[in-house]
Amino acid sequence: MDEPYVHKIFSGKEQVQGKIWLSKTGFSADDIKDRAVFAYPIKHYTYWEEQNSGTINIGAMGENFAILEMDEFSVCIGDTFQVGDAVIQVSQPGKASTRQLRNSMRTGWYFRVLQEGDIQEGTDLELLERPYTQWTIAACNEIMYVNKYDLRMTDELYECKLLGVQWRRALRKRVRGF
Repeated sequence: MDEPYVHKIFSGKEQVQGKIWLSKTGFSADDIKDRAVFAYPIKHYTYWEEQNSGTINIGAMGENFAILEMDEFSVCIGDTFQVGDAVIQVSQPGKASTRQLRNSMRTGWYFRVLQEGDIQEGTDLELLERPYTQWTIAACNEIMYVNKYDLRMTDELYECKLLGVQWRRALRKRVRGF
């Protein structure tokens, strides 16, 4: 497998050229640290183009990082990467705001920023740590959207301490019957 890398970077809807500072809150002023950077695999755009019978430009999913050589089956909660001068960590799956996204399981994922720094497109993602090999983004999505009534697996995922706060709250509510 080729080394994964950030193919394009977006801040808002604009593609970033050259170096950009990646802060603890990503590229916005919102203080949502578990969702500082949204990453989406470039290879999913082929699927969406086939589904929608037309061209969809990279960046259309609202991602900050358009990623090559990674997807929901190869990325795990807690994966920690060096990208440029920054260190980022996978925190939770991306939003599955539509039935089409939930059914496809092509949700992308969020990173939290552990160490701020300069980054730029075309930069390799160097894996530093992978503490939860069992919790791929695909496995998390399956528990949240497909096997909703498997409370044992829901509870096990809830116990993953590096999972984002928003997801842990939703899982705790499910286990408690809310």
